Amino acid sequence: MQIKASLQKYFDVECDALAVVIYEGESYAEGWLSELDMRSGGTLASLMAAGEFVGKSGETAYLPNPGAFKARRLLLLGAGKQDEADANTTRKLAGVAARSLRKKKARHVAFLLRDDAHAQAAAEGALWAIFDPDKYHTKDKEDSLLETYTLVGENSDAVIAGLERGAIIAEAANYGREVINEPSNLMTPIALAAKAEEVAKTYGLGFETLDEKQMRELGMGSLLGVAQGSVEPPRMIVMTYKSAVASDETVAIVGKGVTFDTGGISIKPADGMEKMKYDMAGGATTIAAMRAIAQLKPSVNVLGIVPAVENMPGGKAQRPGDVVKAMTGKTIEVINTDAEGRLILADAVAYARKLGATKIVDLATLTGAVSIALGDVYVAVLGNNQEWVDAIIAAGKATGEKYWQLPLDKDYREQIKSEIADIKNVGGRKAGKMTGAYFSRGFVEETPWAHLDIAGTAWNDNNKPHLAIGPTAVGVRTLVKLVCG
Repeated sequence: MQIKASLQKYFDVECDALAVVIYEGESYAEGWLSELDMRSGGTLASLMAAGEFVGKSGETAYLPNPGAFKARRLLLLGAGKQDEADANTTRKLAGVAARSLRKKKARHVAFLLRDDAHAQAAAEGALWAIFDPDKYHTKDKEDSLLETYTLVGENSDAVIAGLERGAIIAEAANYGREVINEPSNLMTPIALAAKAEEVAKTYGLGFETLDEKQMRELGMGSLLGVAQGSVEPPRMIVMTYKSAVASDETVAIVGKGVTFDTGGISIKPADGMEKMKYDMAGGATTIAAMRAIAQLKPSVNVLGIVPAVENMPGGKAQRPGDVVKAMTGKTIEVINTDAEGRLILADAVAYARKLGATKIVDLATLTGAVSIALGDVYVAVLGNNQEWVDAIIAAGKATGEKYWQLPLDKDYREQIKSEIADIKNVGGRKAGKMTGAYFSRGFVEETPWAHLDIAGTAWNDNNKPHLAIGPTAVGVRTLVKLVCG
């Protein structure tokens, strides 16, 4: 689908359908709405008078013969109270327009911007909305009929700049969603590395992948312990963006890449295990973010690191009670093999430091505990540097992704003390989210670091008006904003 801009009057835009946002309480008797009402032959006034459409959030009205418009159909979208609306409101409504009008078989859609500054959000919302997880359907496939999506605004520079940036970010995120959605028999650690290499070559990033031998030479026993139960060999994926402007800052984005997680010897229940193909969502999101970063060219250096493994209960699998040694030399008692994400992240963040990272953010589908605490609304964020955590929360707020900071007091360290090793990988049922993050904290030392637990937000369980069921690529917008501004 092509995203483009138009500075025409909304009623002069020729398209199959025009989407118009209306706020709750706006009067059809004054301002531009009076013109909209007049051109619709009084339909808007009639709908509002009958209480059928008053602009409340979630309301829609579809007019197949709108009147004095070059658009053949009109879609009214309720946005709620104007003082509560923001760019994320526009993002969602642009997505609602794309998904609903696609079902109406529209090929050419226009969206009237109420604020040109929201062009980026509208472009993101429209492109995000057309993703569907039905790649392997052989019939009844949701084919996208949308060919063009036009943003109608007043300021050419603002609209074009916004839609160009929004398209880069959304297309990268949709790429990440496609990768996450792949079945694990096709998306192995080697296949994930190939995807990252393809992105690196296409967008001019540096690329390196470490195999088992190289990781063993570097002492990555924590990661290799997880991988040893699978016939699929692990990989450590490294993507590098080098700023054209000299910079002393190198931000490392580290994404968990467990391409399938059975839990290992501490095997998971069978019910729902098929979703564990998305346990590499952090890794796919990292690759997606690097794709966008390469195009937007920030003035800081960026590393994208993905430890990629499969966690299986094979004959050589590590056992509860095993002790492994991480790259830092720290020994780890493995209490539960299903707490594998923190084990592979331990070596990944240590390697990020070795490569010169001055700041680190890792993201992972790490714990079930975060879903119980925050549901599918907020991403949990924890870190060792408040300024860095605040920057992530602010980036999320600016891009419509929600983060909630959880505590990381040193008292949580007591729960993961081991009698026979330096640390153990789980600390019991209490505060499972915090102890999981505190485990990773021990491998970044003093480097500013933040951990994002996306276990509750990386997969959308139900179709929404603006978003398909399936992978969300949550974090892409935040990471790009964090790095690129």
